[in-house]
Amino acid sequence: MSLYLALLLASFSMPFLLSFDRKVAFHRLWRYLFPAIVMTALFFIPADILFTRHGVWGFNPRYHMHPPLAGLPPEEWLFFLVIPYASIFIHYVFISYCRSCLFSDRVTRMLTLILIFALVITAIAFMDRIYTVLYSLLAVILLVAAVTSGEKLLNYFYLSFLIILIPFFIVNGVLTGTFIEEEVVWYNSAEITGLRLITVPVEDVIYGFCMILLTLLIMNWLRKRFPEMKS
Repeated sequence: MSLYLALLLASFSMPFLLSFDRKVAFHRLWRYLFPAIVMTALFFIPADILFTRHGVWGFNPRYHMHPPLAGLPPEEWLFFLVIPYASIFIHYVFISYCRSCLFSDRVTRMLTLILIFALVITAIAFMDRIYTVLYSLLAVILLVAAVTSGEKLLNYFYLSFLIILIPFFIVNGVLTGTFIEEEVVWYNSAEITGLRLITVPVEDVIYGFCMILLTLLIMNWLRKRFPEMKS
């Protein structure tokens, strides 16, 4: 078993087994979750393929299975199922067990404005770095969409994302070279800011933020658009 696959299985196993917990009942959200994961992947996977082909990032064959599909290791395809599933599971566990733990509308608006400002400045300052620019601007678009949705998604998500970052840094840390001899995933230094948290490029945090938030936005849209899907 490859190291990359082992990390994905470890990330998926516990959230899946706990999806049937009575209080969270995460399995009841699968009818919205899996279509949302697929729709999110329709954006992220083509970008992943293009970035890999153009050398923005790449994968160490020592740590993944073969053969690649469209230039991506099999594990990378699984990544777009496992990581959103595990992350959104954490988000809903947080809400279920701490429903009163949310930022006020005022604090949420303030944090959103600060984030949008910081992301726009980052995109302008590093406009020649494709990874930095693309996902910084995508994050801005998603933040605006979340604010204008009229729901309290961000009120909870800003806090749940801090919890999600704990396993995120463990998994991404290993993928980017923490505790191992070589990186599982390498990055072209000309396409990122170079700012890393331990070994994790700061862009990966923005990337994860976008992927999870987009999936949640699509889930909420599906629940409104297709209420007959509710049990």
